[in-house]
Amino acid sequence: MTKSEDTIQLFDQHVIPSYSRKPVVFVRGKGTKIWDADGKVYLDFLAGIAVTGAGHSHPKIIEAIRRQSEQLIHISNLYYHENQALLAKALSELALNGKCFFCNSGAEANEALIKLARLWGHDRNRFEIITMRDSFHGRTLATLTATGQTKIQKGFEPLPAGFVYADFNNLESVKAAITEKTAAILVEAVQGEGGVIPAQPEFLKGLRTLCTEKDILLLCDEVQCGMGRTGHWFAFQAYDIEPDAFSLAKALAGGYPMGAIVAGPKLADVFQPGKHGSTFGGSPLACAVALAMIQIIREEGLLQHATQMGERFKKGLQALVEKYKPYLVEVRGRGLMLGLVLNQPAKTLEARLMDTGLLSLATAENVIRFLPPLNVKQNEVDEAIDIIADTCAEWHAELTGIPLSAEPETEAEAAPAATELPTAPEAQAEPAAQP
Repeated sequence: MTKSEDTIQLFDQHVIPSYSRKPVVFVRGKGTKIWDADGKVYLDFLAGIAVTGAGHSHPKIIEAIRRQSEQLIHISNLYYHENQALLAKALSELALNGKCFFCNSGAEANEALIKLARLWGHDRNRFEIITMRDSFHGRTLATLTATGQTKIQKGFEPLPAGFVYADFNNLESVKAAITEKTAAILVEAVQGEGGVIPAQPEFLKGLRTLCTEKDILLLCDEVQCGMGRTGHWFAFQAYDIEPDAFSLAKALAGGYPMGAIVAGPKLADVFQPGKHGSTFGGSPLACAVALAMIQIIREEGLLQHATQMGERFKKGLQALVEKYKPYLVEVRGRGLMLGLVLNQPAKTLEARLMDTGLLSLATAENVIRFLPPLNVKQNEVDEAIDIIADTCAEWHAELTGIPLSAEPETEAEAAPAATELPTAPEAQAEPAAQP
């Protein structure tokens, strides 16, 4: 039995099977590359699902962990420490000019937003929160209820009350969902799990105007699309609006578990002692790593870089869409948060790309999601495009029996829409549960 097989067997014996894992054991990473236990190298265009924003083993992340772990790792929130104050200052200066609460994950951050909204609206009997269909906000009971996907909620009924759903990018649908009990609207500027769907400018701007007119809170979930992922510190900034509060996690500390909410002046002092807490939230170590991550983004110009590399990657993907219609339908997203839409289930493509050495993730049934590190190099973007192109060429030959060099003249002959792509055996498992 190989070392990989031994590790997988240990998982099967001792780890609760809440994920459908790929049959690979990773052992080390550097930058955008990651190696498995057998020595195979992969181009990581998933980044731990938008977590390792500065790539694997960034020297400044390593140094921050080393230095802080030698000084003070944890003290609880019963006491003050400098790192949390510095991080709160840095985040609030990036947006809202308010105050921060720190936790450990995106689900916890969104739980905090939900509690904050309910506490704010309590005295007026406002407790309902409007969220969008196909959204994703976490897997705790409250956040999976906020998530507008029945497949995430199935089996956990009865669900907590107080959540109402509207259609994403449909302002009239949101207006129709508002009642005298509405406290807040919770929205992603880019729906990640929902299929990498950006908000339309008029929708997000309309929500801001609507919330101001109705005295309703606008809350943004920036867990996946925040911390530079879209070429802005926070995705809502691309729309020139400000929410009343927003959540963060994933890339906040560059791979170290951390979550946060940033609340504007309207909500900055709603939480008072005893109303919310987190034992591990905002530890000296977590805050030191998050401060290092902010420094990396600034010093390496990663906002501009993410925009430039995103445009290059998107252009390459769009060329493949034009070449392989109707199998490939469109490319959508912002910055380095891109989705390649297929005309059929995407798990086959995900599996084939992984076999070839490119990590991605099938989502929303027919979308391949790409989330490379913000510091991905130009040659790595080009390498990823080459891998995808080679995979599509193989598909084309299998489907039509015609090599790429002898393509049919008509689009209908080249890619009949009713034909399904050949399925790799490993692509048959159910998609992994998302964090």
